[in-house]
Amino acid sequence: MRLVTYEEGDGVDRVGYVLGDRIVDLGALIGGYDRPDAKGPMRRLLARWDEVRDTLPGPADAPGAALADVRLRPPVTDPTKVVAAPVNYRDHRTEMEMTVDVSDLAVFLKAPSSVIPHGGVVRLPYTDRRVDQEGELAAVIGRRACNVAEADALSYVAGYTGCLDITMRGKEDRSTRKSFDTFTPLGPWLVTTDEADPADDIDLDCTVAGEHRQKTNTKNLIWGVAKLISYISSVMTLEVGDVIATGTPAGVGPIVAGDEIALTLSSIGTLAVTVAAAQGAGPSPTGTRGR
Repeated sequence: MRLVTYEEGDGVDRVGYVLGDRIVDLGALIGGYDRPDAKGPMRRLLARWDEVRDTLPGPADAPGAALADVRLRPPVTDPTKVVAAPVNYRDHRTEMEMTVDVSDLAVFLKAPSSVIPHGGVVRLPYTDRRVDQEGELAAVIGRRACNVAEADALSYVAGYTGCLDITMRGKEDRSTRKSFDTFTPLGPWLVTTDEADPADDIDLDCTVAGEHRQKTNTKNLIWGVAKLISYISSVMTLEVGDVIATGTPAGVGPIVAGDEIALTLSSIGTLAVTVAAAQGAGPSPTGTRGR
């Protein structure tokens, strides 16, 4: 099932599932949308998913909207954290001329405020720094996970979505270089585990301005999704709606204003964003030595 967070022009984030070319609204299952201090609608839905997934209303029983008439939001608008895996494909390790990988580096955090949706705009913050695309599969956590075994880890996943881990190159801390506003596009939707391809057999293809950049299958991950989630849960408790970006293959490269980036994952769909300069962008105040 394709679960979406969407907005109909009134600034209210709604949640539903895609049925053909329409969205069936699921607001009634989460107590409505008039709860400004509550968790985002997708996090509330996922917290009840095991309870409600077999009794979802159909289009005749719930309000809805044409998919073409809404603005998609990030599948999860307010994850408590975005956890990402560095150097988790061997071909990317070779490309980066590194001798270490995820087994040495573990994981890092990206700011949740960097999340944007399918159709969003990546804003380049500086005029003198290289920024690259990194296409990735992302897993979204469906129930609280702490110290889970690798054999059980995938049962804690609600579904999968596309992720672009936009990265400024340099010597600053990895989390800094990857956490600028707009640097984590997610989408276009969340595909539940029962309909997505197996986590270790999802094709990934990424293009920039029509140029093919990245192509792989998640079977080539150094740490598979289950091992990654198990390890992360031994370090930090994962909450419902948290996003795990699983790493990028070879083919990363610079992006510039005017580019369109398109990431396609088998059984999930295509996440597409455009690139523009941030308003008032100027030279970077950090990382000037040896740039």
